[in-house]
Amino acid sequence: MTTTTLQGKVVLITGASAGIGHATALAFARLGARLVVTARRAERLADLCTQIETLGTQAVFYAGDAAEEATAEQTIALAIQTFGQLDILINNAGAGNYKNLTETTTADYDQLMDANMKSSFLFTRHATPLMIAQQSGIIQFISSIAGLQGYAGEAVYCATKFAQVGFAQALDAELRKHNINVGCICPGGTKTEFALGKGRTEDYIRNSHMMEPEHVAETIVYACLQPTNTRISQMTVRHMG
Repeated sequence: MTTTTLQGKVVLITGASAGIGHATALAFARLGARLVVTARRAERLADLCTQIETLGTQAVFYAGDAAEEATAEQTIALAIQTFGQLDILINNAGAGNYKNLTETTTADYDQLMDANMKSSFLFTRHATPLMIAQQSGIIQFISSIAGLQGYAGEAVYCATKFAQVGFAQALDAELRKHNINVGCICPGGTKTEFALGKGRTEDYIRNSHMMEPEHVAETIVYACLQPTNTRISQMTVRHMG
């Protein structure tokens, strides 16, 4: 049985303007958490904050590229300035690009590594000192089943997701003594804008057996609802197709 409450907790979610991040923000809000959301699209974030406030809680946003250090610094500063604390970090920002190795450019590699791994590093690096000081916190990385198994045509994407899994495992060992719970969620295919035009089409997404983002969001929230002496270090969620 889960025992932790989210009422009043401050949750920061990257990549929150659509898909899993958007659904996860609303799922946390329904349980009374206060939200700090970030992504590149300010209008979508403003709309999300309005939706969150209609659920009876508070939300603020910072628009910026999660792979830029200033975005991490400013978003976390906003959390502290607004709410005075940061309890949960969800590293959800990411990108996909399905290409064979011989078709993958150095620019493709840099873009994927920045979006998926560098963003995770930056937000975690700047959130961790706050959590160490308060001797509590939860950090979840939204990786992928492609972070557990390699797939043809996804070598660089898989590399970035394997990196997130390894990063999470190492931080679990490093930060547990500070009462910081670090875990990694590895979803399968989900109906989002992810990789749209870079290996996926709208028709493919719409007609697939993939999960709805709300289903993955419930898994993320579940991982953050565990008793304080329990951690889910890694969890996979997949569709039934």
